Amino acid sequence: MAVTGGYDDRTSYDKYAYEPFAVTVDLAVLTLREDALHVLLVERGQEPYAGRWALPGGFVRPTESAETAARRELAEETGLASLSGLHLEQLRTYSEPDRDPRMRVVSVAFAALLPEPPEPRGGGDAAQARWVPYDSAGSLAFDHDRILADAHDRVGAKLEYTCLATAFCPPEFTLGELQRVYETVWGTALDRPNFRRKVLATPGFVEPVPGAARLTGGRGKPAALHRAGTATALHPPLLRPTREGHPA
Repeated sequence: MAVTGGYDDRTSYDKYAYEPFAVTVDLAVLTLREDALHVLLVERGQEPYAGRWALPGGFVRPTESAETAARRELAEETGLASLSGLHLEQLRTYSEPDRDPRMRVVSVAFAALLPEPPEPRGGGDAAQARWVPYDSAGSLAFDHDRILADAHDRVGAKLEYTCLATAFCPPEFTLGELQRVYETVWGTALDRPNFRRKVLATPGFVEPVPGAARLTGGRGKPAALHRAGTATALHPPLLRPTREGHPA
């Protein structure tokens, strides 16, 4: 487009010169259930891929931003209209020309974390919705396998240098519950004393809830409750163990 005198010269622009394409949103919604990482999936009720499992999502309307569309589609396809505590962040854009057999479709994908999630129900274009263990998600429709894997990688990496782990936790949690977040997402066990020491030594990571405690399954005294602190980044980072059991 030509620019003259600081103004756009639109007289030579032909909006019909380019093939139109659609924009969609897809959401990789992760949570912890029964000490396992779960992902929210929907069964597609329409072609293409009718009957296949997929990530929730859909087309962006002309008057919507991508994030607005993501929240709407999540509510419509899963029934999760009240999403208290939802952490939603843009993951990346997926634009391979043949990713959707209907037409050229560019998807803005989001990673979302949800503590204590309610049971979903299918709606909109989804025949049903359910929480599925991450390791049992199987082959998904479109390129959703790649989106889900990318979301898992993003979350796993961000646990090392941000306070994102608290987004998996309820408003008040024990350090044991926080440790299980790391162990579940990373797929590795952590040394409890070392983990507690690192968490409590990191300014602003968590803060104690005065006088509050929760009974645990062990025989020891009730575990103290904490809540998310004011920090957003971890200094120093909390690195995941290598195969030899030492931080990377």
